[in-house]
Order: sequence, then C-alpha cells, then structure tokens
Amino acid sequence: MKKAVRWLLVLIVILCCAGGAWYGYQHWGGSSSTANHQPTRVLKKKVRLVAIGDSLTYGQGDEDKKGGYVSLIKSRLQNKFHNQVTTVNYGVSGDRSDQILKRINQQSQIRKDLKHADVIVMTVGGNDLMQTFQKDLTTNSTKTLSKDINRAGKTYQTKLKKLFKTIRQENSTAPIFVMSIYNPVYTYFPQVENINNSISKWNQLTKQTLASYGPSYFVDINHLMSYGQYKTAAQRRKLIRSSEKANDGQTSQKELISIMNQRNKNLNKYISTDDNFHPNHLGYQQMTRKLYRVMLKHDSFEYQKR
Repeated sequence: MKKAVRWLLVLIVILCCAGGAWYGYQHWGGSSSTANHQPTRVLKKKVRLVAIGDSLTYGQGDEDKKGGYVSLIKSRLQNKFHNQVTTVNYGVSGDRSDQILKRINQQSQIRKDLKHADVIVMTVGGNDLMQTFQKDLTTNSTKTLSKDINRAGKTYQTKLKKLFKTIRQENSTAPIFVMSIYNPVYTYFPQVENINNSISKWNQLTKQTLASYGPSYFVDINHLMSYGQYKTAAQRRKLIRSSEKANDGQTSQKELISIMNQRNKNLNKYISTDDNFHPNHLGYQQMTRKLYRVMLKHDSFEYQKR
C-alpha cells in the first residue's frame, strides 16, 4: 500500500511538471512562434525619390550645380542604408503652389513618377508669400500687414489642399516631407517682427494643411536658415542691437534692394552671395542634415513588409 502511495505521488509530480512545461510553451514559446509569423521589414534594394517644388528643390544658389539638397539627401540615404536611391527633380525656380499643381496636371511624366515614388520631398510656399510681401513688406503698419497675410493665407491653404490632394490621388502611401520657408534677410533686419511673424504664420499654415495628407512630415528649417551662424540668443541680441543702430529700427525699400544687389558678401554664411536669397552649398548641407534626421525617424519608405 505504501508503495502504491509513493507511485501515486510520483505520478502527480510528473503530471504537474508536464502541465507547467505545456503552460510555459503556450505562454512563452507559443508567443515567440506567433512573433515569427508577424510581418518583418525587409530593406528595399531600390528607393525612388521624387522631389517637386520651387527654387529650393531646383537647387538655386548651389555653387556645385548638382541640385542642392536633392543630390545631398540621395547620398546620405545610400550611405546609411547601402541601397540604390534614384531621384527625379521637378523643382522650378519661382513656382508658387498653384504653378506646381499646374505642372503636375499638365505633365504626365510627373504624375507617372509620383505614382511610383517610394518617398516624396517638397519645398513650397515661399513664392506665394512673396506675392504679399511685394505689396507691403516695408509697411510700418503691423495691422495692415497682418490683415493682408491672413487674407493671403486663406488663399494659400486652399491652393495647398488642391496640391496635396492631387499628389495623394497619384500616390496614397509614399511619405511626403515638406520643408519650411525661412527669412533670407533676418541677419540684416532681425528686429523687424513683421517679417519674422509672417514667415512663422506661413509655416504654421503649411504644417497644419500637410497634416491632413499623411503619411506626411513637416521639416522646420526656419531658424536654422534664418539665423545662420548666429545660433545663440546672445549672438542674436547683439545682432539686433547692431541692426537697430545701423537702420534706426526701420526697413526701407532702398535698403532691401541694396542688400539683394550686393555680391560676394552676406552676413548669413548659409545664404548665396549670388542673389542673397537662396541657400549656398553650405546652406543646402544644413537643410539636408535637418531633412535627413526627420527621414530617419520615419524611414518606412526604405523597407517592404514580408
């Protein structure tokens, strides 16, 4: 009888161990098995990047004449992921948002390239804002400029919605990266809040509109390119004091034209001395670094699911 009891106890222990092992397999080993059946990301051998926009996408001001940030971001992505990145550049100097849209609608090749793009990069908005600035950039009335900017901003948003909608009709999945605009004359007139506030307002409109057409990401280069080498608050305060002394706190049309017409000199080391408006090669490198950091955070376009 004692022997039977011992065998019964041994059998119970064996069954308990077996049950524990099965439980462990189901809850740990089983979950691992399930994980193995989850889609995995596989690096693409080729990535198609389509760039579209205005002069910043075209590469105006780049001394290397290689397409500004488009060629630079291609190299960065290839060096990082060790695959082939092909690019097409549809940047045209002077284009507003409605003119970019017109080119898409009229040129089948652009639509075809957008359709097959893995990722889309854009610059837009600067020339739209310049339409308003040309009218009253130098006005001393903050109220007048603010009113005009708000009115123009509504029109700009309507145009942007049409542009982004059209792009999404051609390609609903490729992430869109849009870079902000900046103040090319900040280093000369840092104290003129009318200009700075208008550009900030315009960037906010672009960011808000873009958010409805995801996957999409706004790349803010405003301070980076506007401030140039004056990166600290102390440096900018000194720059403001210097500018106020030189300009008596005012901005005249004559002074602006004089700055735009200067050659071989600019207070902002990231701005081209050819026109004192567009980035130089160093400026495009700075823009590319910012774009690259954002793209790395949202790099799904580099992978396919398997």
